[in-house]
Amino acid sequence: MAHYAKVTDGIVQKVIVAEAEFFDTFVDDSPGEWVQTSYNTRGNVHYAPDSWNPDGGTALRKNYAGIGHHYDGVGFYAPQPFPSWTLNSNTYLWDPPTAMPDDGKMYIWNETDKKWDEQEDTRSS
Repeated sequence: MAHYAKVTDGIVQKVIVAEAEFFDTFVDDSPGEWVQTSYNTRGNVHYAPDSWNPDGGTALRKNYAGIGHHYDGVGFYAPQPFPSWTLNSNTYLWDPPTAMPDDGKMYIWNETDKKWDEQEDTRSS
């Protein structure tokens, strides 16, 4: 089984699971096109099923399609999270102006100041 995204005017409307042969007889009179997407592709890397380990497989269309995501004929990407973030042309993921600190603490993006604000860990021990 494979995943297919219904794309209308560059926006994913729905995602279904079907055999490729399904489209041999499927009649869809609504506008748009069906584009195959891979559940195991993220950031232009193919991962082993149910894993975060790259498996060397072929990445399909940069990212797995989600409803509301964009498709430009090359890859799928999520809506822009903040105006200051830019779309990475290789991964089709959004990059912040500065990388989030990698110190094990929790952060949230502050668009007004264009920086990462540390968040207090409110989880109980």
